[in-house]
Amino acid sequence: MNDLHVVTGAGPVGWTVAGQLAEQGKNVRILTRSGSGPGHPLVERLKADVRDPAQLRQAFEGAAAVYHCIHGSSYSAQAWQAELPVAEQTVLAAAGVAGAVVVFPESLYSYSKPERPMTEAGPRTATGGKRGVRTSLLEARAASATNTVSMVSGDFFGPRVRMSHAGERLVPAVLAGKKVWVLGSADQPHSFTYVPDLAAAMIHAARTPSLWNRVWHTPTGPALTQRQLASAFTEAAGVRAPRIGTMPAWAIRATGVFSKDVRELEEMLYQFEKPFVMDSAASQAALGLHPTPLPEAAAATVKWWRAQD
Repeated sequence: MNDLHVVTGAGPVGWTVAGQLAEQGKNVRILTRSGSGPGHPLVERLKADVRDPAQLRQAFEGAAAVYHCIHGSSYSAQAWQAELPVAEQTVLAAAGVAGAVVVFPESLYSYSKPERPMTEAGPRTATGGKRGVRTSLLEARAASATNTVSMVSGDFFGPRVRMSHAGERLVPAVLAGKKVWVLGSADQPHSFTYVPDLAAAMIHAARTPSLWNRVWHTPTGPALTQRQLASAFTEAAGVRAPRIGTMPAWAIRATGVFSKDVRELEEMLYQFEKPFVMDSAASQAALGLHPTPLPEAAAATVKWWRAQD
């Protein structure tokens, strides 16, 4: 394979992918609107618009793999539908010209039978709202002539993860000894994925052609309740266990009348009111990778958050 790897986006996933690749001695080109990204001798940071075919063809030239880690400008079905399909098709076309595989981080939103443990076999036919957008994106990747990999994960936690149920709404409150508020139920099992494990799985899949053109699951530890995840951060930080309060469905719906952001959360309440569990056993066997032990992942997460202060 060529030694150049291109990453689009410098959020928690893109930044972590770029950092891991550079640590492995790979040449990395990271594309963002602002020119941000890890400061490393092997990381070239470029300003680019992923919707511009000419910019992408130039940026992708000579690349072995593209890691498309850009999300929508807002957490809404309207923004996702307007922005994501166009960007993905532009990336797929440019990567196809370069002969590069495109690796996508993916969510569990498209799974249409979430009441049972979700496996790589699906089904992934959810419709409507943000869930339907994710289904359409997966279908378009499958139809593309460009080689792809979609790496599915649960809700993120880990260094650099802010906008997540296990990010700024949880960890800072634990560290400050404040009451923690969680969606739905604090005691239903839910799959949470450590972002460095996602990055490692994406990189491994990119260099393994036998894994291409498939949907895989990021190696993810046993499902945790939100209370258990908070306790893991408590133990890692050496602080007292926080009080935990829940935001029930009726409160979310009532608040959503006045808040667009809260209305967008309402669509995802089903993930926190009942078990929402993904199984990564098949992918772990195929990838030869395993999830980072929870105490180690929680400790790294706490260390990063404390450094922000």
